[in-house]
Amino acid sequence: MRILVTAASRHGSTGEIAAAIAEALVQRGHEAEAGPIEAAAPERYDAVVLGSAVYTGRWLKPARALAERYAAELAARPVWLFSSGPLGPPEHLVPEEEAVDVAALTQTTRARGHRVFAGRLHKRDLGFGERAMVAAVRAPEGDFRDWAAIDAWAAEIAAALAAPVAA
Repeated sequence: MRILVTAASRHGSTGEIAAAIAEALVQRGHEAEAGPIEAAAPERYDAVVLGSAVYTGRWLKPARALAERYAAELAARPVWLFSSGPLGPPEHLVPEEEAVDVAALTQTTRARGHRVFAGRLHKRDLGFGERAMVAAVRAPEGDFRDWAAIDAWAAEIAAALAAPVAA
């Protein structure tokens, strides 16, 4: 089974999560590859893991556009969605928080699930407007990604794809 793992990432953190998911799927015996969302062609794959960084409560436009453009193709194969963005130590995160557009994207793609992962913030990577926004909301700086949780979710996907299909 060929699996596409792709994500919209503004500063690279979400793309690194996509790469880790693809590597975890490969380690579990699947043919998976991470690729840039701009070049993604879901119709060439048997399954898709699609993600996006979340800014101001929404997925980035390239991820939303891919889901809308390939809605029929995505709905015809196993799809999982993930969001990256909450910042701070694990005890302060609310994992159930979803971007405002995730429910519609889940319905459009007929995704089997959605997961929220904490993100990374390095202020030195931000433009002037982004730094102002980060200062206004007092976003903490650091890498809050939980690699063990990301790997565990990839293991769930790998197991679901390996399971026999019910008649």
